[in-house]
This record gives sequence, C-alpha cells and structure tokens, in this order.
Amino acid sequence: MPTVSLCMIVRNEEDVLGRCLACMKEIADEIIIVDTGSTDKTKEVAAAYTEKIYDFLWINDFAAARNFSFSKASMDYIMWLDADDFIDIKNQHKLLALKNSLDLKTDVVMMPYHVAFDENDNPTFSYYRERLMKRSQHFEWNGAVHEAITPRGVIEYSEIIVQHRKCKVNDPDRNLNIFKKLMEDGKSLDTRQKYYYARELYYHEQYSEAIDAFKLFFSEKDRWTENSIGACLDLSRCYSQLGEEDKALLALFNSFLYDRPRAEICCEIGLIKMKNQQYGQAIFWYECALSSENSAEYGGFSSIDCFGYIPYMQLCVCYDQLGEYQKAYECNEKAGERKPDNENYLANKRYFQQKFAEIAKKEEVSNEKF
Repeated sequence: MPTVSLCMIVRNEEDVLGRCLACMKEIADEIIIVDTGSTDKTKEVAAAYTEKIYDFLWINDFAAARNFSFSKASMDYIMWLDADDFIDIKNQHKLLALKNSLDLKTDVVMMPYHVAFDENDNPTFSYYRERLMKRSQHFEWNGAVHEAITPRGVIEYSEIIVQHRKCKVNDPDRNLNIFKKLMEDGKSLDTRQKYYYARELYYHEQYSEAIDAFKLFFSEKDRWTENSIGACLDLSRCYSQLGEEDKALLALFNSFLYDRPRAEICCEIGLIKMKNQQYGQAIFWYECALSSENSAEYGGFSSIDCFGYIPYMQLCVCYDQLGEYQKAYECNEKAGERKPDNENYLANKRYFQQKFAEIAKKEEVSNEKF
C-alpha cells in the first residue's frame, strides 16, 4: 500500500487547523506543517497531530513555501491541503480506499475542489485540483500567488471531494499586492500569472485596468484553453460594468474560438439578452447552457448552477414575460428539482398558483357570458 505525506503551509489558523488535521489523521502516514509566521496557537494545534513542524520565513511567495513543505516529505505520495479545507466522513473513506488501491504507476490524482456553497450548503463553484502527487517525480509549485503544479505523467481523476470552508475573511488585497510587488521589483509575470493578475483587478472593481491586463494575457501564445475561456467571461463582465455591452458580447463569443460553448458563457449571454428584453434570444442561450457538457475534468472553473438551476430559473422568467405561463411553470419546477428549498423557486411556485387561479377564474367568467 502506498504511503502518503500530508504537506501544509499555515499562518494564524488556530480556528480551523484542528478540523483539517482530524480529517487526515487516519489517512496520512506523516504530517508536515510549515508555519510562515503565526502569532496565535497554530503551532500548538499542529503539535497535537505531528512533531514535524517547520518555520519558513514568509517572502510573499506561496510556491516557495509549498515547495519547502514538499522538500520535507518522505512518503510515496504527497498530498496538500489548506488549513480551512475539509474532507467529510464519506470522502475520508473514499480517500482511504484510494490509498489502499492506488496503482504506483499513477503520478497525479486530481480531485474536485468545492469552494463556494449556496444557502442550503449545495456546492455552486468547483474545479479539479492536483491533490496527490508521486514524490519521486519531484513536482514543483510555480507562481508566487495562485500557485499551481502542472500535472504530468499518469493522471487519475477521482471523485473524492475536498471542501474549502473558510471561517474568517483573509486580507482581500493580499494577492493583488503580491502581484504589484512582483512587478515593482522588475519581475515579469508568466502567462498564467497574467491571467490571475487580471482577475484580481476585476475582483477589485478596477475594470479598465483589468481589461488592459486581460488583453495582455490574450497576447500570449502559450495560454491554457480553460484560462482563455475564463478570461473571456471575466473580460465580458468588465465591459458590462462599464456599460459597453457590444464588447461584452464579443468577448463571450470569442470564447467559442477555443472550445465548445461552456454553460457559464451561455448563461452570461442569456443574461445580457434578458436585460435587453430579448427574451426569445435569451431562451436560446439558456437552452444551450442546459445542453452543455460539464467541463470540470478539463480543469476549468465550474459554476455548478449554470448546468441546471440558473438556466431553468431564467427560462421561467423569459417564458413568463412572453406570456407562456405553462412553460414558465414547468421550467420553475425543473429548477425546484435541483433546489427544492430555494426561496426563489418557492416564491415562483406561489406566483404560478395565483396566476393559474386568476386565469381559471377569467375563463369561468368568460364561459358564463356565453
């Protein structure tokens, strides 16, 4: 049976670290904790699970810290988690089963990473991450921020889910400041970093600057397909925020140059059409979203609601605006199959009950006249 080193970098995570390590204590053969400058009881929490606790001077470089943690591993495979990650019991059992059956020819195991949830705790945003890697292949992290490892060799896709469950808000400016410091120091950003820098500008509502940064990203020739598609979506939203609707639509349509239409792109086009009261066109694009293939295994970001709940809810609105109440009702019911406790679905259900009652009453009055 292969052995596993859990490698983590932490800083001031006393509130969540114990929860994370408890998930892995029966699975990992060794736990490596690299502390980048905690001032709380993070180390004390870690000490309850491992003696292998190391200090690393923080240099505004996540990849450097993670590579240091990997250098301390001694088992067959290395797994990484963040302190606010969580693996539930069901997926712990799956992970242990994977460990017991893992073919040593496997170099990388990809796992879904659920990072956002709705009011009923259903995942709404997910993507695959390189989660378990063969130590002998000497994988290295790249990127001072939004760091990643490029998978290679024999890659296995697993359905073992890791959840990202934050309990506190981190510094929202941290990543953008790291990027700006890199550039101030004369360091050039690689293609992937240019993409994430543009995204940080977008998140900070610096839309004009983000547009320029996305254009710089698109000038690179070694762009990853999924990042190119994601950049089209974010670029479109920047233009929409600036009221440049035609450019927003063009950015979305440009995504079709790279691969088949993504549900997220189709939903965004549908939204623009809805805002312009072009309900027939919006219906077309939301139906396209429903027929789109989930591209999560390609490694891109996946907005789970775009594959069912959102298109059906928006189709409900479109058909209602067109006076096609039965179709609208049916679409709302389809949305309810996915989120039966959702307040919007329930409100629509009440609306249609009243609407159909009013229609029935009018028909009854009309029939009485004849």
